[in-house]
Amino acid sequence: MIKLFKKPLAKILIVFFLITPAKSELNINASSVILQDYFSGKILFEKEADLSIYPASMTKIMTSIIAFDLIKKGDLNLDDKFIISENAWRLSKAGYSSMFIMVGDEVSVENLLKGIIIVSGNDACVALAEGIAGSEEEFAILMTEKAKEIGMINTNFANSSGINHPYNNSTVRDIMIMSNYLIKNYPKYYEYYKETEFTWDRTGGDPITQGNRNPLLYKNLGADGIKTGYLAVEKYSLASSILKNNRRLIAVGSGFHTKSERSKQSQKLHIWGLKHFDLIKIAAIDSHITELDVWHGKQDKVKVYLKKDVYKTIKKAKKKNLKVLINYNGPIHAPIFKDDIIGKLKIFYQKNLLDEYDLFAYEDVKRLNIISRLIRSVTYLIWGNV
Repeated sequence: MIKLFKKPLAKILIVFFLITPAKSELNINASSVILQDYFSGKILFEKEADLSIYPASMTKIMTSIIAFDLIKKGDLNLDDKFIISENAWRLSKAGYSSMFIMVGDEVSVENLLKGIIIVSGNDACVALAEGIAGSEEEFAILMTEKAKEIGMINTNFANSSGINHPYNNSTVRDIMIMSNYLIKNYPKYYEYYKETEFTWDRTGGDPITQGNRNPLLYKNLGADGIKTGYLAVEKYSLASSILKNNRRLIAVGSGFHTKSERSKQSQKLHIWGLKHFDLIKIAAIDSHITELDVWHGKQDKVKVYLKKDVYKTIKKAKKKNLKVLINYNGPIHAPIFKDDIIGKLKIFYQKNLLDEYDLFAYEDVKRLNIISRLIRSVTYLIWGNV
């Protein structure tokens, strides 16, 4: 049986998901760019997204992820302290982005993370890496393993900071995957990325306050992360995310020629994504979405739900071309047990099937006893479906 999903289109918010990114006349002045609608996963724009790049300080996103993973497992705490080595201190010299830690300081994991995330401290990266893995080299192995685990197939990390190294390679697509993982899995710690300044109460001197280097945080765009980068060979780069009107976009660009272009072009990319596409929510995880007919059950209907949020992204003014149908063999014979797969939710765009999802029973439905089943069957034969 095919059942039209009757929930009003305006309320269910639905989206078009193409295999290939949307084509447009958008021109972004960078060597490599990608833009993703976070909730649906749809790629809205890309340009040389799989070109190998030096990720520069965008590398530090993975440095923080390794720490967050360990905190989640209980193997690391924010108030744990690491002793600063001379190796880490050397990166506090002029010419490097630094937190300005001193040899022999005992610095908390939380302060090191803020030094990495907010002020892009290379010294803080080395200190955290050595504190966790014993050496930066061993820490880089953990980073690369994590990259492979989450689907970053074209990435190798050789250090924790992104400082020049021939084997510290990635792509803007992989940086997008990493950024997506960070936001999805660590929303609490992701809050650090939108802080606009960090004050380090250093040993033996006055406190040092530095601002976040992400230029989009200072614009009325809804930006809340993520990380800038710069290397002479790669020029300027930026992984950025905005949250506006219940939509989140993630953009990654590399090869911007100037700081100004990095800011302007990234902002242009986000605004284009907001203006040209709508995000539509079809179903919320673990919430029942409709009811299906039941035969010989102690109730005539069974609620169904999806085990995931379902969003789709479509071009502006194209909602009318979207249709959601429920397909099931019904009425469904009782007994029915919670989490039985009892149907499919299918999403069509202009009569083309875009995607389908298993529908699960939201509840148990017990079977009528034999006498009640017999009475209902006879009634049906005489009177039909009453």
